[in-house]
Amino acid sequence: MMLPSLGPHAGFILAAYAVFLVAVIGVVVWIVLDGRQLSRQLAELEARGIRRRGSDKKPDAVP
Repeated sequence: MMLPSLGPHAGFILAAYAVFLVAVIGVVVWIVLDGRQLSRQLAELEARGIRRRGSDKKPDAVP
């Protein structure tokens, strides 16, 4: 496969793609880690007897 020539700005273009990729991966990792932390906190609160609002309500019947 032949890569297109990026011209005299190849370094800038590749650096921009690299920074973008690192930023996207960083955001994904942050979201996953934060989700795990929130799940642990929620499980801890539920183990202590603190329930979420509406968790004891039964769903309304749909006609």
